[in-house]
Amino acid sequence: MKNKYIESFEKSQIEGKSVPEFRAGDTVRVAVRIKEGNKERVQNFEGVCISLRGEGAGKTFTVRKMGANNIGVERIFPLYSESIENIEVVRRGRVRRAKLFYLRDRKGKAARIKELRRK
Repeated sequence: MKNKYIESFEKSQIEGKSVPEFRAGDTVRVAVRIKEGNKERVQNFEGVCISLRGEGAGKTFTVRKMGANNIGVERIFPLYSESIENIEVVRRGRVRRAKLFYLRDRKGKAARIKELRRK
């Protein structure tokens, strides 16, 4: 149980931020603001969301993508971070568990996730 003052502070941090509804198995494109010297640019990081954890202002999600030479790259993003410009759900995945850490051991076609079919 959290202190009511901390809860109200976290609620004020979350207010005004629009985050799309997504879960583990979905392919997401995260636009991240990167500062290089005195310049700032936006870089996209697209991959499969393998986990969502935490609650409130401390909620985070992990995105895994295949980089150059088939090396897996994972990044953990705070959901309500100021450096995240926007999150776009590219496709919905049909998975049966909340954490997809087993994808770390899979390569190629074995690491595919079926697409969720909407009626």
